[in-house]
Amino acid sequence: MREDNLDRFGNYKQVVWSHPYYLSLTPLTIALESLIKKYGRGRTLDIGCGNKPYEEMFSGIATEYIGCDVVQSDQNKVDIISIATEIPLSDSSFDTVFSTQVIEHVEDHQALVKEAYRLLKPGGHFIVSGPLYWHLHEEPHDYFRFTKYGFKYVLERNSFSVMEILSNGGKWALMGQVIIHTMPARIVRIKLFRVLVNRIFSYLDNKYPNDFNTMNYVVVGKKEMQT
Repeated sequence: MREDNLDRFGNYKQVVWSHPYYLSLTPLTIALESLIKKYGRGRTLDIGCGNKPYEEMFSGIATEYIGCDVVQSDQNKVDIISIATEIPLSDSSFDTVFSTQVIEHVEDHQALVKEAYRLLKPGGHFIVSGPLYWHLHEEPHDYFRFTKYGFKYVLERNSFSVMEILSNGGKWALMGQVIIHTMPARIVRIKLFRVLVNRIFSYLDNKYPNDFNTMNYVVVGKKEMQT
């Protein structure tokens, strides 16, 4: 059983140069902003919403923003307490389904994608992200990592048309994030250390882009109009 009132990520705007996950969250945020502007619309469901850290990105885009999660968050942002594979909402009731960095925590990730398809109106979009690289977290509920080909397979198997797949950060950003993950906690607690690593490896990642070894993917699937 997962604990209620978990301390969850609060808002993407909190990610500054000294943030320990700057190198992962910054490219993820850029990809999410781009795809939400392009595909987000109407009534929106956030599966695994936590504290709804990306809700602000839907401002002026979503007509309604509903969050569900398996437990309540520490900021009481969850509207519907439910497992991700059996959400008590009507078929074809959302224009957008959004789920970020959640799919790796769902034992039956195929069922999560199938549930997103059920809840979407024809013509609606599923915006989903998940890691290729990350350390174990929220143990023992940490089950999978996804390549872009794995994401494509899972979405297409559940009747989605894959519209776009964006990688989040390249090999240099990943290297910097690994350094922060592997250094002793007493070193990582030093703000100057975090800022230096983030700035150096962000610069290298921008100057020498290569997403062959990335941290995350953001994927958009479309529920095609019925004929």
